Amino acid sequence: MNSNNSTGIVILVIVLTSCLISLTVLGNTFVILAFIVDKRLRNQSDFVLLNMAICDFLIGAFPSPVYVPYFLTGKWMSGRFLCKLWMTIDYTVCTASSFNIVLISYDRYLSVTKAVSIHTVVSIASVWIFSFLLYGPAILSWKNDVIDSNSSVTTCVPGFYDIWYFKFGTSCVEFAFPLISISFFNLSIYCSIKKRGRKKRQKSMLQNSKGKENDGNLHIISTNSVLFSAQLHVTENLGTEKRLTVSLRHCFPYRKPSSFTHNEATLQHRNISQVKLSRDEKIARSLSILVGAFVICWAPYTFLSSIRAACSGFGVKSYWYEITIWILYMNSAINPILYPLCHKNYRKACSLVVKKIKEFVMNKSGSQS
Repeated sequence: MNSNNSTGIVILVIVLTSCLISLTVLGNTFVILAFIVDKRLRNQSDFVLLNMAICDFLIGAFPSPVYVPYFLTGKWMSGRFLCKLWMTIDYTVCTASSFNIVLISYDRYLSVTKAVSIHTVVSIASVWIFSFLLYGPAILSWKNDVIDSNSSVTTCVPGFYDIWYFKFGTSCVEFAFPLISISFFNLSIYCSIKKRGRKKRQKSMLQNSKGKENDGNLHIISTNSVLFSAQLHVTENLGTEKRLTVSLRHCFPYRKPSSFTHNEATLQHRNISQVKLSRDEKIARSLSILVGAFVICWAPYTFLSSIRAACSGFGVKSYWYEITIWILYMNSAINPILYPLCHKNYRKACSLVVKKIKEFVMNKSGSQS
């Protein structure tokens, strides 16, 4: 955009971007507070989600607000240092947000298929280090003029802005690699759940058929004896069939009865397997929602930025490119809404945060009165 836009459009853009920034900051602050307040959210997977919330919070707290005046006027008026700082933080936290989706998918993949967890601290640190190394050194060392030599319009763009092979390579690392990785992890999770569900149904059918074959009746008549009766079919010489009932009483030394029978143990094991399968299905559904939001928000920006770099800015209107940047930022506002929808523990934690906030407000108002 530029300063020639009508006042109505400028006001509309300010309102929309302000709402998006506020939603991003408040939503991710809420998720971080939920993690602090509720001690149940302290397992390995929750730490990865916390790291994701921190990335999204930083996007809403610094890159997005700084971009608003630049987006509206088309001019950078904050100097060279802030330009480099803004670009470094912007590219780093956005890339970290992308890699966090891969980390979450990988964690869920290990949980469902291998029943193990990732090394959280090492994985999270690797995400931040690699995210900085992808763009940071290039932004800080590559020559990028804040003043455009062809005009008096000030700009803030990285030195690799129009170098198509650099943009294409980083786009592959930043979007194509995560997309391929999360597709593989999600497909593996889906196949694992389907395979386990099929085995469970086959095992259940086999156990039911075995149960029907046993017509015997077991009667516990005392603490140390069992009476077993069964019906036998005997065919005499003349072809007539007689049905006899044979009873056998077996006595054995007294033993302390176990807490549950074999059938109860089998049933308990079956219930545990069913609970784990149901939990993994919920994990797969919640992960697919997060991944879907990531793809929808990142694909337009990656596609247009690559085309823009390859065509040296021709063929792609600047406002379309700028809109895709805001769509990318929108992903950071959507994620904190998806966490409570996808995870039962986060819903409970959010309710606890609301309760704490209400108590704090009531105590404040009570002390002032």
